[in-house]
Amino acid sequence: MDQEYMAGDGEGAGRRRFLAIATGAATAAGLGTVAGCASGDAGGANMADGAGSAKNPKPSGSPGKDGQHGFDAKAENARPGNADWHVTKAGPARAIEGFADKVSVLPGESFGLHVSTTAPRFTVSAYRMGWYGGARARLVWRSEALPGVRQPEHTVDSGTRMVRTRWARTTTVETKDWPEGCYLLRLDAQGGEGQRFVPVTVRSAATAGRTVVVNAVATWQAYNRWGGYGSYDGPSGGYASRSLAVSFDRPYEYDDGAGLFLVYEAPLLALAERLGIPLAYTTTTDVAREKRLLEGASAVLSLGHDEYWSPEQRAHFTAARDAGTNIAILGANCCFRRIRLEPSDLGPDRTLVCYKSSYDQDPGFKRGHPATVDFRSPPAADPESSLLGVIYDGYPVDAPYVVTNPGHWLFEGTGAKAGDRFAHLVGVEYDKVNTGFPTPRPIEILAHSPVVCEGRPSHQDTAYYTVPSGAGVFATGTMRWVEALDATGDGRSGANHGLDARSGALTTRVTENLLRIFAAGPAGRTHPAQDNVKAVYGGS
Repeated sequence: MDQEYMAGDGEGAGRRRFLAIATGAATAAGLGTVAGCASGDAGGANMADGAGSAKNPKPSGSPGKDGQHGFDAKAENARPGNADWHVTKAGPARAIEGFADKVSVLPGESFGLHVSTTAPRFTVSAYRMGWYGGARARLVWRSEALPGVRQPEHTVDSGTRMVRTRWARTTTVETKDWPEGCYLLRLDAQGGEGQRFVPVTVRSAATAGRTVVVNAVATWQAYNRWGGYGSYDGPSGGYASRSLAVSFDRPYEYDDGAGLFLVYEAPLLALAERLGIPLAYTTTTDVAREKRLLEGASAVLSLGHDEYWSPEQRAHFTAARDAGTNIAILGANCCFRRIRLEPSDLGPDRTLVCYKSSYDQDPGFKRGHPATVDFRSPPAADPESSLLGVIYDGYPVDAPYVVTNPGHWLFEGTGAKAGDRFAHLVGVEYDKVNTGFPTPRPIEILAHSPVVCEGRPSHQDTAYYTVPSGAGVFATGTMRWVEALDATGDGRSGANHGLDARSGALTTRVTENLLRIFAAGPAGRTHPAQDNVKAVYGGS
């Protein structure tokens, strides 16, 4: 089967529509219109030299410790949360927005905040995201009022159509006494209604003995159309007008500046922190840059939408697996696009290069760098299935999730039976086991769900395989898994794509089983995979 992903002019409009559908901005009823089923208050400020340095208030306590594991997520989440973290008054476009000049920092490091606002003053509130008894966030720090300024208009690079901002640093934020974790900074305009988020990760220096949460910042940025351009299209809506490179030096347009974090990552983060397992935090760019970052980790988690990977990130994930680190792929269409990270004016790894079907025009490719095309495509094709076990098969779909192997340890406590169906849980993108591509064995298929993708019958698979190092690798095979963790009610409201409490209970229990076993060490030693591909597909 030809697994080439769309490379025609319809990709830009299709993927923009895809993002709306995938994140719940559109209902499942709209799926058939999408083109392109691929086969394939306290605080201080000190103003100096025109820039503010926002100081930390008196800390409310140091992060808890958990022996050799360091940071204690359970102790952190025992603190009172702040349920008022949401953006509730977004205000008009461009009322206030900003970005951090570092994707992540180590605890105690500082970063620059670049803010543009029409308001005379604004404040910054740093919320650490997690569980916190259901509040989902804790206010760690808040600035005093800072002077607002409207920053210059962006420009667009003529060669790559990359949106550039050359905004002055507005303030320097210190992270002294900030616990490790995933943060949303909320910008609140004063004297002019407006709120926006800025995401930043306070990353872990080491991951040994911990389960690593990896924020998929490269994918967030590829889908970011702030300034009119992203990796799929430009203002015209056509694929040919897409950016060939995108920059982290700009705000995120989607979800009030939060990027893709709230839909694809926050529900899983809340669950993992509620369980109290030892956690570490990092981003895709950190994994790519730091060869030894994952050494000794119990498990590493790729969250709901993690499509854009550098070869270095993939190599470091693979090395971790081969050293006994478990891997969980909690989405679909993972590790699909091969990218290259380059510096921007503000620092290293802040430009994401992905020429896709125009890879031969890439100056970096001409200098000998790998082609920034889909991993499965030539030149130097390297299908993602060799790491994931499953391979991307297409979009858009909206289909029931069908349990195939209810006796598997991952389904323990769910009450699921063979043939049980969970409406809308397969979508909007899906993966399958396809032994026509490199597929690690033994591999177990746990759910085998019929789908029809723009007239083409196929299947979605949830799968688990193990390797000689003892590592276990689990892939949900559906992009809605993390979203489903928050599903409640009967689904009739249309929220969460119609996913109901039954789907929420299933995905939550399976994920709990997964996280607990994966945190205990190489899962293949205690839970080896039992190959069932032939039984499911009738082939080899």
